[in-house]
Formats: sequence, structure tokens, C-alpha cells
Amino acid sequence: MTLSRKQKHSNNNLINNKMKNVNILNLLVILVMVFGFNQLNAQNPDARLVKTKIVNKSADAVWKVVRDLEAVAEHSSLIGSLTLEGGNQAGAIRVCYTPDKSGFFKENIIAFDDDKRSYSYAIVEGTPTKNMINNFKVVDLGYNKSMIVWWSNFEAFMENPKMTKEQFIGFMDSSIEEWTSNMAAAAK
Repeated sequence: MTLSRKQKHSNNNLINNKMKNVNILNLLVILVMVFGFNQLNAQNPDARLVKTKIVNKSADAVWKVVRDLEAVAEHSSLIGSLTLEGGNQAGAIRVCYTPDKSGFFKENIIAFDDDKRSYSYAIVEGTPTKNMINNFKVVDLGYNKSMIVWWSNFEAFMENPKMTKEQFIGFMDSSIEEWTSNMAAAAK
């Protein structure tokens, strides 16, 4: 018994769709096994703010962009300029200025690890929060894919006349969305 051309095409489509589903399922199983369920365990499960971005580029290519602590102004419209003392390492101090120079925030780089493709920084001035620590990590997903993960924790929001807690979280969310999207696009 021979199949018609239409039946062969239909069978090929069915097989291709099943293979796609199997590949997606396999990727999800591998990701869960390697990274865990909670945001792939790439960040602290108690984080107050979390942003992830899947990138169709290798983790090494993305990390090359993310690790450049001086290039922040290139990836964020909210930062006009910055100073960095101490280079790309723990102990460095970065001060980011708004484009009109009317505001700034000062950060202490508290951890920097090229092997783990991650760094953490404490914002010590410039935000209405107490003990804010932000983290970046680039996770290798294989098959020339990676994920940028940014998360943040802070002890408390400090009430002030300029911004509510909800406005601050919205501001941070949109800022990090822009930042991670631009860094992903810059990776080569």
C-alpha cells in the first residue's frame, strides 16, 4: 500500500509537530532538572522584584555585555553618565547620573563572578529603599540560548513625597525591562 502525496505531507507535518513538542518538553524537563522550579532557581525565591529575559544568543556572548559595569549608560535611557572606581570586580563603586544630572544613585559592587556569570550590587544612595541589593546572572540554556536574570531585595521602602512604593516598583520594573532588552540586543 502506498501513501498519496497529500497523506505523506500530512504525516510529515504530524511528525514535525510531534518532534517540536518533544523538543520543547525535553528542554523544559532539562531546565527544571538543572535549574529547579522557582524561576529556574537563578535568583533568590524571596526577591521583591524579578525580571528575566530569554536571549537567542550564547551565555558567553550575553555575559560579555552584562559584565561591563561601565556600559550601563549605553543600555539605559535613564543613565546619562557614570563613574566607576575599582574596575569590574567586587569592591568597585559605581555612581550613575541621570541624563540631566539632577539625580544619581551610588552602587557598591559586592560580588562579581565571571565563572558564574553573575554580579551583585548594593544601592547605597539615591533610591527610597533601605538595604537594596540587586543581582544580575546570565544562565546558559544551551543550544545558543541564555537567560538574563535580574532580581532585587530591599528591607523597606522609605515613604517620601516624590514617589509611592507602587510607583517605585513600576519604575524599577520598566527600567530593568529596558536595560535587559538593550543588553540582549547588544550581545553578539
